[in-house]
Amino acid sequence: MKKFLKTVASVALVGMLAACGSGNTSGEGTADSVSIGYFPNLDHAAGIVGMEKSFFQDELGEVEANFRDFPNGNDFIEALDAGTLDIGYVGPGPAINYFLRGGDVVVLSAAANGATLIVAREDAGIESLEDFDGKSFCTPGNGCTHNVQLEIMLQDLGLQSNRLGGTVEHQSRVAPANMVAMFEQGQIDAAAAPEPWGTYLVEELGAKVVSEWNDVFLGETLASVVLVTSKRFMEEQPEIVEAVLKGHIQAVDYTHENTEDTLKAINDSLYNLTQQRLPESVLENAWQRMVVTTDTHADALQAWADASYQLNFIEDDPDLTGFVDTTKLEELLKK
Repeated sequence: MKKFLKTVASVALVGMLAACGSGNTSGEGTADSVSIGYFPNLDHAAGIVGMEKSFFQDELGEVEANFRDFPNGNDFIEALDAGTLDIGYVGPGPAINYFLRGGDVVVLSAAANGATLIVAREDAGIESLEDFDGKSFCTPGNGCTHNVQLEIMLQDLGLQSNRLGGTVEHQSRVAPANMVAMFEQGQIDAAAAPEPWGTYLVEELGAKVVSEWNDVFLGETLASVVLVTSKRFMEEQPEIVEAVLKGHIQAVDYTHENTEDTLKAINDSLYNLTQQRLPESVLENAWQRMVVTTDTHADALQAWADASYQLNFIEDDPDLTGFVDTTKLEELLKK
């Protein structure tokens, strides 16, 4: 397991450094390649299946699809902002934060709802959210989707993280695979984890489920993953965006009809990155804690943004007008 964790961390670093960027064009016209980002997480199933089953490449035709994996949303957004990433899958939190800072990003579709599990180390003394007082927790990013979901529930109980002067210690930018090592070594008490890592902590390390995915704030309606691009890329490369959306729809449909093969494809993808596989029982149980879908609940995204504002992750009252544009998705779904 330690070898697996070290490999995941090193592969993620290589993925950050090996930026592909957009393909060049000769003047105007369609680019000759497109960079597509994703995370090696279960709720990125649409992206992984679309890659593994060549749905994207088949739709793109002669345009080459280059895939990049990321350890967290902050690094994904940095790549999008730098122009080294064209389109891809990310949690709504980093995308919303970037949008509210004036960043060029637009949501084309949801990719999964749910998939956040709040767990505690077996001997941490945490049975419920009320027990987080004086304890520590980790999340993939500061102000990420899972971070806000947990902190808003804690705030409702009168608890705050040390970021706000409270008694609950928060460690951010902890890659999901590294959460496993921190649990093993007793370095952290709890985690707001994306799947399949939350279930892995439960199945393999005996962690306790503090809040199930559908009990977490906005658990069943908040998209845990959205497909995003920049408005600039959407305007300059509409054919590529449409092709990626077509591949996305095919991938979502495939996961519904071929669950067993979908989980195999995800495990194969993890193996290609790390030379290790997750236990089948972990993937199967984690799959029950999420819904792969194109349904984009804009009201849930706004509610999450409001919670982020309430927690002082963002400075101004959030207005997400223009953040979601599912026009092309809806056109394709009608065909």
